[in-house]
Amino acid sequence: MSASGGEAARAAVARLTGRDVLRARPLGAVTRCTLDDGTEVIAKTGDPTAVAAEAAGLRWLAVAEGPGVPTLLGVEESWLVSEAVGEGSAGEGSAGEGSAGTDAAETFGRRLAALHATGAPAFGAPPPGGPADAWIGGAPMRNDPAPAGTRWIDWYVEARVLPYVRLAVDRGGMSTSQAAQIEDGCRRLTGGDVDVGPEERPGRLHGDLWTGNVLWGSGGAWVIDPAAHGGHRETDLAMLALFGCPRLDTVLAAYDEAAPLADGRRDRIALHQLFPLLVHAALFGGGYGSSACERMSSL
Repeated sequence: MSASGGEAARAAVARLTGRDVLRARPLGAVTRCTLDDGTEVIAKTGDPTAVAAEAAGLRWLAVAEGPGVPTLLGVEESWLVSEAVGEGSAGEGSAGEGSAGTDAAETFGRRLAALHATGAPAFGAPPPGGPADAWIGGAPMRNDPAPAGTRWIDWYVEARVLPYVRLAVDRGGMSTSQAAQIEDGCRRLTGGDVDVGPEERPGRLHGDLWTGNVLWGSGGAWVIDPAAHGGHRETDLAMLALFGCPRLDTVLAAYDEAAPLADGRRDRIALHQLFPLLVHAALFGGGYGSSACERMSSL
């Protein structure tokens, strides 16, 4: 969602919290506001479907024993206000140096496993109350529950790979030859020529779990800006690896201890990274299309 500075953000926060705003500080795509009782909150504005999707996702991800999720304080058609959480400082309990960082990473791994294990009704299922036409970053993301019995790989190819190949080509982020390479690879994936891992029940995914959406602070790890849906838990883990999560080996070891992963997970990282790389190709172009093709070639 887009930046939300100025008087509009102040007014929205006041409406949705019932408090006066003392200060408002733009921080990229959000505005951090201080209320008259000293509480720090975050305001975001955007397309109504994006607001509704994020609000539903925050509610759905706030599960017992799961990672920290900002409390939703108020939402209306184009505004969302939530509690402010750590800004990624490397203080005590963060992913910084020393035993505190190790403990925080281990806790995050266990809590992420608990979130995924909470499950979803189907692959592609949106959070309750969330729109089918959702978003991942600035790209549209359709959440249609797959029919019962649908194989994960069939849903993944049709709902999370091919739509972004087409979008990337339309926006100039991929060439038609690159698109053909991905499409050929998809036929191998669904045709059984590639080990895509054993079937698992749908997990409750954050959906956009790159390292920028994991905030480390004195309370441990918090997850923000979800693109939540039902999917394969290894997709969240592969996205953590894509841009480098602090202490990732520790996070994954704790996750695997809490909820053991199927053999061969490392060989499937490239498969699960196709989705975020193609989203990036559609949004930003550059080398992301080539990176997606390299991942497909490696399978």
